[in-house]
Amino acid sequence: MKIIVTAPFGVEGLLRKEMNRLGYTDGLTTGKGGVSFDGDAADLARCNIMIRQGERVMVELGRFPAETFEDLFQGTKALPWEAWIDEKAAFPVSGRTVKSTLHSVPDCQSIIKKAIVERLKEKYRKTSWFPETGALYPVEFRITEDQVSMMLDTSGDSLHKRGWRKLSAKAPLKETIAAVMLTLSNWRPEQVLVDPFCGSGTILIEGALKALGIAPGLHRSFSCEKWPQVPPGIWAQVREEARQAALDKQSRSQAALSAMRLEGYDIDGESLSQARYHAKLAGVEQYIHFQQRDVKDFRSAKKYGAILTNPPYGERMGDATEAARLYRVMGRAFAPLDTWSFYVMTSHPGFEEAFGRKATKNTKFFNSRLECRFYQFHGPRPPRPAEQSDQSYKSVPTH
Repeated sequence: MKIIVTAPFGVEGLLRKEMNRLGYTDGLTTGKGGVSFDGDAADLARCNIMIRQGERVMVELGRFPAETFEDLFQGTKALPWEAWIDEKAAFPVSGRTVKSTLHSVPDCQSIIKKAIVERLKEKYRKTSWFPETGALYPVEFRITEDQVSMMLDTSGDSLHKRGWRKLSAKAPLKETIAAVMLTLSNWRPEQVLVDPFCGSGTILIEGALKALGIAPGLHRSFSCEKWPQVPPGIWAQVREEARQAALDKQSRSQAALSAMRLEGYDIDGESLSQARYHAKLAGVEQYIHFQQRDVKDFRSAKKYGAILTNPPYGERMGDATEAARLYRVMGRAFAPLDTWSFYVMTSHPGFEEAFGRKATKNTKFFNSRLECRFYQFHGPRPPRPAEQSDQSYKSVPTH
């Protein structure tokens, strides 16, 4: 089967590298919005459970051109839906169109649903509507420049839902985006990691789970767990594989993990209460210190730490002027930390000017539908043990 792991725009390259590290090195195709490859049922389970930076795992049933509703109907009906969807299955239809003649999503949904039903009626020799009381097979379509991709969503809930977030938060950061930020920062567990706008704790919790090697989907369920095409034994096998990989990583990294220090600060006490609760549910509360503190009051005597944060942008909380004022406060508060590295995600176009420094590097990607920049300010490399006596080091990126 053709498997597509979707990702936020701009993250596709990082996702491919992550999949390489998981052992997927051959036959990968990187496209706009995801990475595809030919795989089997075990790969569906493995990608859903293991991947941190992907949004969903799809099975593509086919591609075809469509400029009219008749093209869309006939192309959809020609696909082998009965190979996946049984007589009782539920199959809601959703999707989007980009730069296509067929631009009405509701009309496309209606046509695709009707075509699938007609195909299944013929195959199952039924004359009435299907009850849709069985397993869930979400149908996803993408129409881009009059080319249709028809898929089944094997994940159900988006992969950013790791299973530990039980309380709703104000402007929550998706866990998948937090994972992207951690990857780009090249943070290591032996470094102190600080988020001065931690909110409900997403970045720090994701960081702790990554350091411990705990698979992001280990403690949640997926739509395709109820599909006969993915036998239950495969899920048990992949989950055991994930648990063993975490134990192996923790065994290899005992020294670094014993010294791991993550600190989260925020001015909102309610958000901090949520952060503590979620860290406990995720099983990482012993690694993270949360405290109510304004960013202007941030101080640290530690060396070679990393600040990784997602401050207010202006679009979502307050206005752009207030956000710029906050960035100036950040610049003044962080200035004494001359051995630290700073990593900041924002959509605000004037961030560097307000912060008072030019970033070493910035990377563009999308947070939901919002175009953001990830600004990276690399501090000096920590001295190696042999260098400690003379404190000599080169000013190079920490990664």
